[in-house]
Amino acid sequence: MKKALFLFVCSLFAMNSFAQIFPSDKARFHWGDNMEWKNPKFDDSSWMEISTARDWGSQGMERTMTYAWYRVHFKVDKSIFDGADQQSTLRLTIPYVDDAEVTYLNGVEVGSSGRLPDHPEKYASAWAVPRVYFIPASAVNFEGDNVLAIRMWNEGGEGGMSLTASRPKMNFSLSAPSRVDGVKFSGKEVVLKGQKMAKLIMTNDYAGKQVGEYKLTSYDPSTGKEFATIAKKVTVASHQSYALSVPCVEGYQRVKAVYTDKATGKSAEYEFTPKYILTPKAPESPRFNMAGIYGVRPGSPVIYRLPVSGERPMKFSVSNLPAGLSLDAEKGVISGKLEKRGDYILNITAENAKGKADAQLTIRVGNTLALTPPMGWNSWNCWGLSVTQDRVISSAQALIDKGLADYGYSYINIDDGWEAPERNADGTIAVNEKFPSMKNLGDWLHGEGLKFGIYSSPGDLTCGGYLGSIDHELQDAESYNSWGIDYLKYDWCGYSRKHATEPDNNTIASYVRPYLLMERCLRQQPRDIFYSLCQYGMQEVWKWGHAVDANSWRTTGDITDTWESLYNIGFEQQTDLYPYAAPGHWNDPDMLIVGKVGWSDNLRDSRLTPDEQYTHISLWCLLASNMLIGCDIAQMDEFTVAILCNNEVNAINQDVLGKQAQKVYDVDGVQIWSRPLADGGTAVGIFNLNEKDVTFDFGKQIAKLGLSGKKLRDLWRQQDTNATSFFIPTHGVVLLKAK
Repeated sequence: MKKALFLFVCSLFAMNSFAQIFPSDKARFHWGDNMEWKNPKFDDSSWMEISTARDWGSQGMERTMTYAWYRVHFKVDKSIFDGADQQSTLRLTIPYVDDAEVTYLNGVEVGSSGRLPDHPEKYASAWAVPRVYFIPASAVNFEGDNVLAIRMWNEGGEGGMSLTASRPKMNFSLSAPSRVDGVKFSGKEVVLKGQKMAKLIMTNDYAGKQVGEYKLTSYDPSTGKEFATIAKKVTVASHQSYALSVPCVEGYQRVKAVYTDKATGKSAEYEFTPKYILTPKAPESPRFNMAGIYGVRPGSPVIYRLPVSGERPMKFSVSNLPAGLSLDAEKGVISGKLEKRGDYILNITAENAKGKADAQLTIRVGNTLALTPPMGWNSWNCWGLSVTQDRVISSAQALIDKGLADYGYSYINIDDGWEAPERNADGTIAVNEKFPSMKNLGDWLHGEGLKFGIYSSPGDLTCGGYLGSIDHELQDAESYNSWGIDYLKYDWCGYSRKHATEPDNNTIASYVRPYLLMERCLRQQPRDIFYSLCQYGMQEVWKWGHAVDANSWRTTGDITDTWESLYNIGFEQQTDLYPYAAPGHWNDPDMLIVGKVGWSDNLRDSRLTPDEQYTHISLWCLLASNMLIGCDIAQMDEFTVAILCNNEVNAINQDVLGKQAQKVYDVDGVQIWSRPLADGGTAVGIFNLNEKDVTFDFGKQIAKLGLSGKKLRDLWRQQDTNATSFFIPTHGVVLLKAK
């Protein structure tokens, strides 16, 4: 009998030891917030019905900074435990939630991810976290109806529940797991008595206790050699944890954790890779780390901080500085204006107590900006809407202090969350209380040789619900000029409402229109403003972005710090885009997800493993992508600095030929991406996308790739290599240059 709401259908699988219960992908839904809505007897028959597999935006509903509730009714039979090795716990899975949620079963809270705005510890996003909750069987009504009620908050973006391309089956389900399925692991690095240790924490998510053995083994996965082993008999109560630690050795290693249940002999396993640094330390003497070319339009301000690593203080000099430019000899900042078109070749010297270095810089005065992809920082992946001027200054100062500015990172970009609720009386855009003075901030950044970026939308509201630029495009462009803005990220978001009303909204012209309008306003300003289109690849923006004079265009939706997101965006969605990248115009697969991120006040380490982070940076460099750091630079550790400040790796991203890599090999989970370089060399990334380690015979591919007779250099280790067979860890990479 079909009920007014939705009935879960119970089905048994012969190959499994337990039953699963699958619902429809529909749920009752209501905007707003009322704690009565968690109660199982609440009458929700008048609520609307929406899909739980698709976000709000794809269903024609867009709201930010708002609460909403989903309710799903279901039945369940005790046969769900048939064949299970325990009878006390069930596993509940719900779809992804944008951004945070609390889940109730029959009126009782059974799980949450992130923190809602009324939480005592403040709001925290968890928009890309899989929701899997272990609940006591006693919480389920086996005799009648059950009600799941999900209270959620959308801070910004599309909102609502959804599935993902990598996890299309993560809809509502209820199952009887094995006893050891209730064990979760997490790992981190700690320092105890001066010794770096890998600390692995076992947590019991079950209602009952776990009794068994917990064992750690540290080993080299490339050889199998074991370094250390420790094992303990453990009893871990419900929702409690137990930690073991083993010492870390220098270099690459992995720690395997195994918990074995005493009653059943079944095991739960987990592997943790401590952070490891491949990048050699930079010399103390000066070293130039730059592409060697810089584009500017005639009469626009030149702001260029020389990227030179080495011991400070350092003195800079230019033997042939053109009239109109000046050099800050202490900071190494070139500034001024050049009115005449052409190439200006500057001979530069950097000198410190340990030595000196010489280099040439070509300043090309013409029509093209961004002759190489932009490098810098954006506030979104760390602070989200909680960005403040103080936090921007902190990251900018850290960019200098930690040496990232010495490797070419120069843009400091404020994302959403800076706008006031209302415009000024004359229609100009106003800043909120978090930003005392954009003009002063811009002046300070420029004085340090850094660039200043801002964010807006062609719509009435931004993704976060702040004021957009619609009907005020020229005023906003003029404000950006007065503040010294050098970069504009222009995000589609709120414009979708206007776009839906346009009679030609299924045409490319309708997507071009708002971006062309702002481009014309930007070009009226007496300064260069890098123009970044953020519209997620709609209508194949890579084919027309150059026509609105965009310097880069987002090719995908937002990235998050999971392997699934990195894989889908980096490896799946960039394959055919290489013809559209060139100096001045770059494909943008979104910002970097290394270091401490969180999209809120609450930051945490990236969920990517160290191997995945090496893959991330290697692929973005091969793709000639924008290199915008997304973490809080002030909290950046040595590992993150090392993967961002490898001059030979970064040189691939900044190669002046401007060719994006192509995928040239894809067999058995191993992909090779190849990119031609300006010096006649070839950059090659060999990626292991498998869930297990591989040893790959690259020698069989050398001739096929046209690399016969060329020398190979391991770019991460910055050393030549004669090897042609490589151990590549799961989700890891070998990055080579052949010349």
